[in-house]
Amino acid sequence: MSEPRVLVLDDDPPPDLGRLAGRARVLHSDEAGLAGLLPEADVLLVWNFLSDAVKEAWPGEGPRPGWVHTASAGVDRLLPELADSDVMITNARGVFDQPIAEYVAGLVLAMAKDFLGTWELHRARQWRHRETIRLGGTRAVVVGSGPIGRAIGRTLLALGVRVELVGRTPREGDAEFGRVHGAETLHDLLPTADWVVCAAPLTPATEGLFDAAAFARMRPGAAFVNIGRGAHVVTADLVDALTAGRLRAAALDVLEEEPLTPDSPLWRVPGLWISPHMSGDTLGWRGDLAEQFCDNFDRWAAGRPPLNIVDKKLGYVPAH
Repeated sequence: MSEPRVLVLDDDPPPDLGRLAGRARVLHSDEAGLAGLLPEADVLLVWNFLSDAVKEAWPGEGPRPGWVHTASAGVDRLLPELADSDVMITNARGVFDQPIAEYVAGLVLAMAKDFLGTWELHRARQWRHRETIRLGGTRAVVVGSGPIGRAIGRTLLALGVRVELVGRTPREGDAEFGRVHGAETLHDLLPTADWVVCAAPLTPATEGLFDAAAFARMRPGAAFVNIGRGAHVVTADLVDALTAGRLRAAALDVLEEEPLTPDSPLWRVPGLWISPHMSGDTLGWRGDLAEQFCDNFDRWAAGRPPLNIVDKKLGYVPAH
């Protein structure tokens, strides 16, 4: 059998695919050349996971890879165009869980302890005593019961926060959280939360999930954090809630339009923390992603099912 051809969509090549040497022919493509190279590939590694080039090129002519791996937890940039094909999709489930959980915990601590206010007063050389929020005993609603949501929940539990986890379907007897609430109960849970964290996959059911109605149901003075996808939030509605003072603060690591331009009015919204889609990106993360793909290639080349196979109808890797 000839060497399988692995096509890598990248603008910044993976740090180390050396394990594939002598076992696969590795091709590289930018967005513009992808459509022409797709018919030559057995496997597609979507290293540039912020690109929409795959679903734009997929309906073209010629054969298509049988396996697509994206170096991200979310697969929304591949769907629905690939959903009805025979292609197998895998994702980077497991790489980002704890880094994102730490990032969210850091944001919650920073908001509760007013670290931003402390830094601003420090720069102004002002000695101003304030009282801050005791985190232990507060309540969080974490939307998304996959590995990232569960890691966030565990980390907040360790800080003394009471955590309610929301998933697509309800489950009783959860070993860590007691139970997982169904998505239909979210609006009933929102008024109980001091912290609301969105860690859900982006699907038609979760697009625009946090809108004016959701923000209106949140407890006055609550804070909101989104590390899922920008399209989970109706940004204008969040801005209204912050400007009106109904929410104390919000943090967006993902936005409807990325990158955010310097002249965007979002930079000036009171109480809004913005970061450039970096919550899961710790030192060495690119190497971890490359190693994960090589491990999965080993399984695939040996005739074994790769890990993290996505249910293309659901839009994520189902729990087992």
